[in-house]
Amino acid sequence: MDGVKTACRWAIFMTADHNLLIGEFRRTLDERHRLSLPVDLIENFADGPCILAKERPGALSLWNASSWQTRLDSGVQLVKSKMQAGRLEGRIPQVQQLGRLLSTRHCEVQLAGRGRLTIPEGFREFLGVEPGGELMAVGAAICVEIWNVDRWIEYVDSHIVDFHSLFQGLAD
Repeated sequence: MDGVKTACRWAIFMTADHNLLIGEFRRTLDERHRLSLPVDLIENFADGPCILAKERPGALSLWNASSWQTRLDSGVQLVKSKMQAGRLEGRIPQVQQLGRLLSTRHCEVQLAGRGRLTIPEGFREFLGVEPGGELMAVGAAICVEIWNVDRWIEYVDSHIVDFHSLFQGLAD
């Protein structure tokens, strides 16, 4: 995949209410587990706390904290309502699994100067990259994703064939 080898490709597309974060950037994790994120991807994150979330093995996502909290609160409230109404009876293992994953899935982080993000312990292992290793910073429209390069290539290779139908389906 030749696109991954480029130093930087980006664009920020405007919609009526939000910027769509688009682009991929190859970065190196430094010895102190810091990653320098492109300014173009993080300009909406720099003024406050962010949420770093585990997405899939080899991939993390970075969210604006207030946006993340709104999404999380609405989802948790829905689950609570279903529990109170007795609609999750017999699904205790799934509720426990949700609780476990919510407990480990995300943490609050702050971007330092020049867009540096320190990858916390527990998240480093999830990424599978050692200091000095390369990562991909990817604009995922509504958040920034941080990928293990090999996992990113696998993901793109398996999903690129769906691009046109996905784009058309969302645009219609």
